[in-house]
Amino acid sequence: MRKNTAASSSLLFPSPPDGDTFAYERSLRKQGLLQVAGVDEAGRGPLAGPVVAGCVIFPSEPEAQRYRDSKKLTANQRDKLYAALYDSDAIIGIGITEPAEIDQINILQASLLAMQRAVQDCGVNRSGVLPDFLLVDGTFKVPLELPQQPLIKGESKSASIAAASIIAKVTRDRLMAKYHLQYPQYNFQQHKGYPTKAHRAALAEFGPCPIHRKTFKGVREFFQGATPEEQAEQKCLWEK
Repeated sequence: MRKNTAASSSLLFPSPPDGDTFAYERSLRKQGLLQVAGVDEAGRGPLAGPVVAGCVIFPSEPEAQRYRDSKKLTANQRDKLYAALYDSDAIIGIGITEPAEIDQINILQASLLAMQRAVQDCGVNRSGVLPDFLLVDGTFKVPLELPQQPLIKGESKSASIAAASIIAKVTRDRLMAKYHLQYPQYNFQQHKGYPTKAHRAALAEFGPCPIHRKTFKGVREFFQGATPEEQAEQKCLWEK
């Protein structure tokens, strides 16, 4: 793995003009870091299904205003932007952490692992060359020896992160639609595994299925063996 040779955050990240969501990428590119990737994940909160992360590199400056936080877009808007990204020159990577892994290592670590896998997948799609720099949504760094900067509410500050959030969200929604066909009694296509009233009612009636997260409150009650300490630790990590 390459070493972190990036300059300090104060040098790399001057305050961008309001509304300029490609300012960070442009600043880094001017400093010779040409392959800047945005990284984001979807699916930390659900009771079922995987965490999915996206990684997006724009080789050339995009129409940045098209890309916004996926949660602020309609499903139709996300689908159109998802297709547009794959039709563009953007380099895209996807990382997935399955429910069993989430239960084993906790949701925070699982989210970071999905991001790591997305970055590595982005590298595969670039003949094995990893990005020069990562812009990461949130407060935690991806566990890779790459120069990177976490950005709180990064989807509203970086078009690359916003694009990654769209890739992650659409990919996960489509996976949950496939799971709906396997387990139609839970209606995953509608709520995508989130703890809605309808989902909780289905759990009460049918119990958990193989893609439910056994350590999450609302599911773990159906299983024996989880200690109060383990349950408290998982709940704390879930809420971070």
